[in-house]
Amino acid sequence: MKFGPCRLAQATGAVLAHSVAVPGGRLRKGRVLSAQDIDALAQAGLEEVIVARLDAGDVGEDAAAADLAQAVLGSAAGVRLTEPFTGRVNLLAQGPGVVRLDVAALEAINAVDPMITIATVPPWQQMAAGGMIATIKIISYGVSGAALARAVQAAGGGAVDFCPPRMATARLIVTQIPGGVGDKGKEAIADRLAALDVTLSAVVMVPHRTAELRSALLAATEDLVLILTGSATSDPEDVAPSAVRAAGGTVARFGMPVDPGNLLFLGDIAGRPVIGLPGCARAPALNGADWVLSRVICGIDVSSADIAGMGVGGLLKEIPTRPQPRRGRRPS
Repeated sequence: MKFGPCRLAQATGAVLAHSVAVPGGRLRKGRVLSAQDIDALAQAGLEEVIVARLDAGDVGEDAAAADLAQAVLGSAAGVRLTEPFTGRVNLLAQGPGVVRLDVAALEAINAVDPMITIATVPPWQQMAAGGMIATIKIISYGVSGAALARAVQAAGGGAVDFCPPRMATARLIVTQIPGGVGDKGKEAIADRLAALDVTLSAVVMVPHRTAELRSALLAATEDLVLILTGSATSDPEDVAPSAVRAAGGTVARFGMPVDPGNLLFLGDIAGRPVIGLPGCARAPALNGADWVLSRVICGIDVSSADIAGMGVGGLLKEIPTRPQPRRGRRPS
């Protein structure tokens, strides 16, 4: 692509690089100049303009962005591509879900040519309908077809995947202790579920004892079971994990390197996921449970190793209710 000043007599068919005021209006950058545009520029008193002119084998910005967007999306469903405009195409979620990214492929795309770019949300980001998953921007007015072909190849048939919710119902079991907070937090938890199109169909209150919690677990018929204990679960042998095992289930992971959210545990009873929520889930602020909850609801397997890998980036924004464990006292 050639870029620079051009006499008006040679500018027909070139791409206007910068917007220019003309009598009766304005010619916007990115416009392919017609004979009428050249006349308007002459009437504005100009003798030359800054233009871009594609070489043989170059691909215009909009066409390049559209081709790369389709390659990045591949066969993934639940994502809408916007119409290309000024070299940009956005990938938008059509409903709630979680984004799965091929990070290596995306990095390879961005390494092909500085004029070819893609920016995305972080891996495993939870999305709402209409949320922007990624934006592809061709910075220049055109790129070489060879560079575009390499970027398309790097996409590998799809570097962005979208996982919609696979569950419809959830049960919240709350254990009670004398003087405890009762079912405080159920609205925040219901809102989390609703954001993923899951209905909180039952809230069950039981004493903070293994036997009673075991019975409540065995009675569950929902797709997902959440446990919120009246007293913090502080050991793999504590009441809630023990009740899961007593109900014939397993506990795959106790504890996570995310703060707030350390005291989460993840288990299973006869194929039904069970998540022991940390106390911070009573508040709407982001915590580690959100990362596990969204993936589980969207049918993404979460292993102990996956949770262990959440520590880098797992120091979340401080919430007003608990700054003291994470920050020392200020000097007086």
